[in-house]
Amino acid sequence: MRFGIDVGGTKTEIVVLSDSGEMIHRERQPTPDNYPDFLDSIQVLIRVTERQYGPASHIGLCLPGAISPDTGLMKNANTLHLNNQTVAEDLEQRLGRTVKLANDADSFALSEATDGAAAGARSCFGVIIGTGCGGGLVYNGQLVQGPNAIAGEWGHNPLPYYHKHTDGPDQDCYCGRKNCIETFASGTGMAKRFREAHGFSALEIPDAKSVMARVQNADQQAIEHFNHYVDALARALAGVINIFDPEVIVLGGGMSNIEALYTELPEAVAKYVFSDQLNTRIAPAKHGDSSGVRGAAWL
Repeated sequence: MRFGIDVGGTKTEIVVLSDSGEMIHRERQPTPDNYPDFLDSIQVLIRVTERQYGPASHIGLCLPGAISPDTGLMKNANTLHLNNQTVAEDLEQRLGRTVKLANDADSFALSEATDGAAAGARSCFGVIIGTGCGGGLVYNGQLVQGPNAIAGEWGHNPLPYYHKHTDGPDQDCYCGRKNCIETFASGTGMAKRFREAHGFSALEIPDAKSVMARVQNADQQAIEHFNHYVDALARALAGVINIFDPEVIVLGGGMSNIEALYTELPEAVAKYVFSDQLNTRIAPAKHGDSSGVRGAAWL
């Protein structure tokens, strides 16, 4: 049995996978708001699950952050009480076994490369475009991991070919920089820029779904905004293709549910790739919002 645990800001989820990848158990519980209770909750969750299914041969944990190679401490987690903690070591001490840890985007990419939309492909770039913008790289079935623990973090590169005339005013990113890909490609950024461009309030346009509803109703402003979104996302993905040249790009997160992306993106990306043709396949995630926790189990 393989146990995978996905820790989010509000919920923690555990799944049990068989060696063939069949999901035989799935359970969710609230994520505690402090570190000691977090460790207790994971320990209890595993013990209760093992009483039902027997000892786990593998325990993987995906978190919205990364382990600093320099300090061994958690960094960049939006579940703030996890930052500056030795999460894996603390859990291993409590559980008496190895716990493998990766961030949520890496887990998503590994899941889709193992038995998802990129199964059988040698190389995969897994993209999360939702509230934020993350990514993970898989090659020959293994996560690509580098000395800074940021492989695949394309969302905080600057948007390629940015120009105020075509892309609008500078976008401030929470990371302290301007015009990060995340401020254009995430659902949050897409909705924010539409509000700013056309004078809507957050009550009128709370999210990207609201923009897409206007697209479906043939609102010309929304259609133009979506066309720009496709072009900006294409520029961002082309940069990854030029460097990594993946066989498959798998899209996850809320924006990945927009069906038009899969018909419009290939042609848009091809304009920016340094090649006479685009052979990279762009596909939606097979496992949807289960990909992260499944990837944790595959770790």
